[in-house]
Amino acid sequence: MEEKSNSSNGNVVEGYCFGTAQDAETARQEEKKIEYLESHMDYGKTENMLLVYKKAIESRIFSTPIGWEYLKKIQKELNQRDDLKEEVPPIALYTVFAHRVGDGIRIPAPRIPQKVEKRDAKKGLITSVIINLMLAAAVAAMFYIALSSDNPNILNYENNLQNKYAQWEQELTERENAVREKERNLMIDE
Repeated sequence: MEEKSNSSNGNVVEGYCFGTAQDAETARQEEKKIEYLESHMDYGKTENMLLVYKKAIESRIFSTPIGWEYLKKIQKELNQRDDLKEEVPPIALYTVFAHRVGDGIRIPAPRIPQKVEKRDAKKGLITSVIINLMLAAAVAAMFYIALSSDNPNILNYENNLQNKYAQWEQELTERENAVREKERNLMIDE
């Protein structure tokens, strides 16, 4: 069999897109096994075909759809033979396609992401708006605290300095006035 691979995805083998590069490589190895068996298979002898078929199933040499297709081809060929003396055994896949959980069957999640429902988007939008409003309120509270604080900070340092200088000026004016008054009282008494 000839390998057909998609140039954009190295995980495609014989029309199957495998989930991992390792699975794709396993399928490529199975292609080589099939080529070997085809070159040595004598389709004229039913007993030899049945022997190869049984041995392939028993030894589990095929574990991908590539190998299973080949086994199915041999199985069909054997079932069409009139000289077959025994029943052709079924192909054992040795894999599980649905996982059982309790009494129900759980189907594995698809690898292709499903559309996000509008409800989820709407919930996300509402949550985002609420969080943004809370953050805006927290920022406003921090500005209020910074502006109303007595300690100088980057927002109110100019006002605090002006108030401090005004207070000093007032104290100096009061002291000057007190000193002048005492001077006047001393000059009168003399």
